[in-house]
Amino acid sequence: MSRERFPRWVYERGSEPDPRFSLANERTILAWIRTSLGLIAGGTALEALDLPMEPGLRLASAIVLLVAGAVVPVVAAVEWARTERAMREDGPLPGAITGVVLVVTVSVVGVLVLLALLLR
Repeated sequence: MSRERFPRWVYERGSEPDPRFSLANERTILAWIRTSLGLIAGGTALEALDLPMEPGLRLASAIVLLVAGAVVPVVAAVEWARTERAMREDGPLPGAITGVVLVVTVSVVGVLVLLALLLR
């Protein structure tokens, strides 16, 4: 029986790191996935609840949240793979980019929602 693991490009080189580090890396991607579900729920709620806000800015805020909810898990998966590979090769850990994506998203949505409330 083959013991190949997916994705192969992550597992094909290096040696097994301490399982605690691999499991922590896995918990991190799961946390980003939960965060993305919250972004999707927030974007959906902005439109579904028909809040008293300027409609164009409300829609723009919802779209930013929904797009981020779709992008964050993809970015997190790439980050997980790069981190796992670095641990296997005993190299330096790559920089975290998922947090940057989330910071930009929350900042943009915050400004859009504030403007939408002020311009209603």
